[in-house]
Amino acid sequence: MDFTKMKDTLESLGYVVTCFDTADDAANYLDRNISGKSVGFGGSVTLERMGLYDMLALNNEVYYHNRLPGGKTKLDVCHDAMHTDVYISSVNAIAQTGEIINLDGYGNRLSSILFGHEKVYLVIGENKITETFDEAVSRARNIAAPKNAQRVKAKTPCAIDGDKCYDCASNNRICRAMLVLWAPPLHSDFEIILIHEDLGF
Repeated sequence: MDFTKMKDTLESLGYVVTCFDTADDAANYLDRNISGKSVGFGGSVTLERMGLYDMLALNNEVYYHNRLPGGKTKLDVCHDAMHTDVYISSVNAIAQTGEIINLDGYGNRLSSILFGHEKVYLVIGENKITETFDEAVSRARNIAAPKNAQRVKAKTPCAIDGDKCYDCASNNRICRAMLVLWAPPLHSDFEIILIHEDLGF
């Protein structure tokens, strides 16, 4: 996939955009550019695949609710991640027209993306890119959400079938809120990392 048009669109909206051929190249770039900072992670198969936690933890104070220090709960670490210098997340989908879609169960990732950090990086594999906004929403709900529900062993219809969102009323539902970024929030510093690999869900 040629990222030229995507990059131009995102830059016209006010994002900084950096493109990489591989996840390893992107991880090394982030490691070079983040040092001596507090860093929060959103839940992300993409970031896990890149090995970013172990890499960044060597020179930064990293908060990730899937890596719990002694005496801390997941909720504790989610709160800590909301107050860091830098926040890193992936996304569930991004349209070539520039809209960025994320679904969340707790809301920690959505709120952390929106406000409170010196810098936010959104790391995106090319499998997350759709042509239109409607397709991006559909991808988030019908591809990313069922796969993530299966990953966390949620007892939801989508986790059982794994093929679509049922808009269920399950107590285990993980898609409870949706964030659409039409542009970076005011007075924020967002960098989009586009990678020529399929990463995450």
